[in-house]
Amino acid sequence: MREFRTHRGIAAPLDRDDVDTDQIVPKQFLKRIERSGFGAVLFNDWRFHPDGTEREDFVLNREPYRRASVLLAGRNFGCGSSREHAPWALEDFGFRAILAPSFADIFASNCAKIGLLPAVVGREVVDLAIGEATRRPGVTVDVDLERCRVSIDGVLDAPFEIDGHARQRLLEGLDDIARTLRHERAIAEYEARG
Repeated sequence: MREFRTHRGIAAPLDRDDVDTDQIVPKQFLKRIERSGFGAVLFNDWRFHPDGTEREDFVLNREPYRRASVLLAGRNFGCGSSREHAPWALEDFGFRAILAPSFADIFASNCAKIGLLPAVVGREVVDLAIGEATRRPGVTVDVDLERCRVSIDGVLDAPFEIDGHARQRLLEGLDDIARTLRHERAIAEYEARG
C-alpha cells in the first residue's frame, strides 16, 4: 500500500450521517474476489438510476467532484456490516482521505489497512468544510498525517484524530503482509526449529 504523509485534493461534500457499508457498496456487487473495480459501483444506488444512467443530483456525478480525493462526510460513516469492499470502493474511486466526526470502528480499521485515511474531525470542522466545498466546487483540502492537521487555505486549519496504530501503519505504508514480513527472519528461525 502507498504510504500517507500529506495529501492535497478536491473535496466532495457528502452531508449525510450514518452512511452504512451497504450504501457504499450494495450487496449485489460483493461477488468479486479481487480488490479492484469497486469504484465503478461506489454509492451505486445513490449515483445511478435502475437503468444505469447517472443521477444528476448526486455529488460524485458532477464536475469537479468526479475527481475528488477527499470525502467530507457526516457522523458514523461506514456503519453496518464489516465488509472490506466499502473501503476498497472508496480507494478505487480515487479517495485518499475521509473526514468525518466519527466512523464505525471496523470500517476505520479496514480503511487504514489499505492506505485510506479515516480522519476524525469535529462536527463544526466538517460542517465548515462541507459548506466551503459546496459553495466553491473544486476547493482543495490539505491533509497532513504527520501533524494530524486538515486545512483549507484561508478558511480552516484544524486538528484531526486517528488511532495511533493506524497512523503509524499509514505513515509507513504497511499493509498486514508487509507488517508480517518485518518479522520474516524470526519466522524463518522459528520454522527451522520446527
